[in-house]
Amino acid sequence: MPKTFSRQTVFAGRVIDVGVENHQMPNGRQSSFEIVRHPGGAAVLPLLPDGRIMLIRQFRPAIGEMIYEIPAGRLEPGESAQECAGRELIEEIGYSAMQILPLGGFWSTVGFCDEYIHLFLGRDLTVAEQNLEPDEVIDLCPMTFAEALGKVKGGEILDSKTQLALLLYQTLEKDQ
Repeated sequence: MPKTFSRQTVFAGRVIDVGVENHQMPNGRQSSFEIVRHPGGAAVLPLLPDGRIMLIRQFRPAIGEMIYEIPAGRLEPGESAQECAGRELIEEIGYSAMQILPLGGFWSTVGFCDEYIHLFLGRDLTVAEQNLEPDEVIDLCPMTFAEALGKVKGGEILDSKTQLALLLYQTLEKDQ
């Protein structure tokens, strides 16, 4: 079984830790890697009472532009992924969900990061008070599922968690 021999932390921040780690590989060799450690996150595809979905356009400083996404956030200590998804629904779009159903999940960037994002479907939404964090700039973008798929095909939705959540939801709906 591969194991980590050592880790030198290069940066420890509020969101991530970056370190140089020495690992024993499955073939017995030892190698050094620059790895980002992240607590993980949760994202939720909100299904509005009228059947549309609610996407957001959020400013992302890392790419310097607004991008279509589903509500998402980082797991807080002791918080379950489902609790995180419910919290982010209220904070980012101003809705609470009676049902938060698992859709799946994924490793976001396995080449250098251990972030795992849990995906959910939010149903039976009711209006709550939106509570954006000071560093969030968000526009609400309700649309039909077909419109969202068109934006994926047209290259307007480039966020991987959103693309995967739409795909998983489409698969779920076909199975029912």
